[in-house]
Amino acid sequence: MTVSGTAARSAAFEIPDVPDRARMRRETGARLRAAMAARGVDALVLLNNTNVAYATGANWPLGDAGLSHVERPVAVVVAGDPWPHLFLPFREGTSDEAELPADHLHGPVYLEFDEGVDTFARVLAELVPAGSTVAVDECTGAMRRAQTALFPGGAPTDAALVVGAAKLIKTPDEISCMRIANRITEKAIAEVQADLAPGRRQIDLSARFVRRAFELGATANMLDAIWQVMPQSKAEGVWTTHGDLALPLLTTERALAAGDVLWTDVSITYGGYCSDFGRTWIVGDAPNARQQRQFERWHEIITAVLEVTRAGASAADLTRAAIAANGGVKPWLPHFYLGHGIGVSAAEMPMIGTDLGAEYDENFVFEPGMVLVLEPVVWEDGTGGYRSEEIVVITDQGFSPLTDYPYDPYGY
Repeated sequence: MTVSGTAARSAAFEIPDVPDRARMRRETGARLRAAMAARGVDALVLLNNTNVAYATGANWPLGDAGLSHVERPVAVVVAGDPWPHLFLPFREGTSDEAELPADHLHGPVYLEFDEGVDTFARVLAELVPAGSTVAVDECTGAMRRAQTALFPGGAPTDAALVVGAAKLIKTPDEISCMRIANRITEKAIAEVQADLAPGRRQIDLSARFVRRAFELGATANMLDAIWQVMPQSKAEGVWTTHGDLALPLLTTERALAAGDVLWTDVSITYGGYCSDFGRTWIVGDAPNARQQRQFERWHEIITAVLEVTRAGASAADLTRAAIAANGGVKPWLPHFYLGHGIGVSAAEMPMIGTDLGAEYDENFVFEPGMVLVLEPVVWEDGTGGYRSEEIVVITDQGFSPLTDYPYDPYGY
C-alpha cells in the first residue's frame, strides 16, 4: 500500500485509460493560445524540446540533448491559427503524435548558423503578420546577430512565461499519458528492485531499467537514472557549497555492498509526458530500528502534506504542514524543493519551497488538474536518510494519486 492510499483527503479524478491525442492537442492548443492572449503575444517561436512537444505533440528522440544539436525541431505558434507550424529535421520517424496539416509541416531550420537564420527569417515573415509581438524561449548566437531581421516588430519577449502558464493545468488526456508513463516506470523498477543484491553495479541497474522501460512502451529516457549510495553522515559525503547533502550524483560502475542505502530517482516519457519515481532502498538488508523510525517520520510528513493538498490551498500551506510535521525544520534539501510540477518536463512549475521565496509560495494557489511531485527528505547522521516521491493530481476535494508503488523494505 502507498501513502496515497491511506491519506484522508484523497478524491477520484476521471482519467481516461487511453489518451485521446487529437482531443489533447485541441485542448492544450487552446490553453496555449489563451496564455498568449493574456500576455499580449501574437506569435511564439519555440526551440526548447519540451516546449515544442507541448505545442505540437512532436516527440524528438534527442530530448533535452537537442539543445546542443544543430538538428532539432522548431515550432511557430501564431494567434488565430488553430495549428502550430513545425519545422522538422526529418519527416519520417520523428513525430508519432504531431498530426498537422501538410502546409504546417516544414523542413529543417538550422538556427545555430547565420544562413539558417536568414532562411528562417524569410519564412517567419510569411507566417507572422508585420508588427506582431513575438515571444521566443531561446535565442542562439546566430539568432541574436540577426534579431532585427527575425523580429522586426521589436525585441522578443520570453516565451517561457507563456508556455509555463499554459502547462500549469493538465487535461485529462495529458494526465492519462503521465499515468501510463508511471505504470511503465513502476513495472520496470519492480524488476530492478527484485534483482538488487550486493555486487550489482549502479550501471547494471540503469541498463536493466532502461531496457525494460522501452520494452514496456517508453518513448524516451528523460534523465540518467540515479541510484545514489548515501553516506552515513554529512561529513563523509561529497562537499557542497551549502554544506548539506549532495544530490544527485552521477551513476558509476560502483559495485553495491550489503547495507548500502540507495536514493533512487528515474524518469521516462510516454507520448512526450514524464514519469517521476523515487524510493529509498537498502541493498541486501532490512532497515535497522533507527532507519525504520526515519521512514515513519517521512510517512508522517507526507501524510501531513497530503492532508492540506487540494484546490484552493497555497504552496505555503504545504510547506507549513511539512515543517510542522518535522518538528519545525524543513524536510527537504536546501538546493531542491518540497515538491514540483510535472508534465512534458520531469520538473516544471510550480516549484514548492524554493528560493523563489515565501511570498511566491503564499501567492501560488493550486487549481484542479495541476499535477505535483512531493518529495520530502528525512535525514539523521548514521542512517543514510530517507527520501521518496509521490505524484498527485489536484482535485476540488483533495487529490488523486498517480504513484502506486510500495515502500519495501520499510513496509506500508
